[in-house]
Amino acid sequence: MDNKMGSFKVLIKQLFVVLSLGVLAACAASPAGDDRVDSRRSDCISQSSIRGYTVLDEANLLVSASGRRQYHVALQRRAFGLRSTWGIAFEPRTGRVCAGFGEVIFDALNQRESIRIASIRELSPEEEEDLLIRFGKKKPEIERQPVPHEVPGAEVEELDPVADGKLPGD
Repeated sequence: MDNKMGSFKVLIKQLFVVLSLGVLAACAASPAGDDRVDSRRSDCISQSSIRGYTVLDEANLLVSASGRRQYHVALQRRAFGLRSTWGIAFEPRTGRVCAGFGEVIFDALNQRESIRIASIRELSPEEEEDLLIRFGKKKPEIERQPVPHEVPGAEVEELDPVADGKLPGD
């Protein structure tokens, strides 16, 4: 009985991995169309435009979309096991992954986990770099401080009248 249960869990895990890879392959093979996100609304991503992702931590993802667009996706709760999973899938109610409605699905501890998306925000290249640095995925460029040098005439002058021996009103 235990052997059957173990093989069933392995079969489910393999099925999930194949399904996730199928979804990613379908996204990569989809024809290029106008799948731009309305610039006034950055809280949705067209599912067919998703090209990849980077796990920042258990509650944050960086999602790459076509057109070199990057999105910060925050989950409603921590997804323990997200960093070590083989792959994730997005499950939208429509063809668009949106905050509040879309979900991230992944395999954690031999069972399927589904966590709702709290927010999605399109990033500028500078915001993307800041996010990667903040989560330790990229090292900041080190700016060398200029070597201090002596400036002539920059001595400190004492302006305290008591120090000069003069009292106020003298």
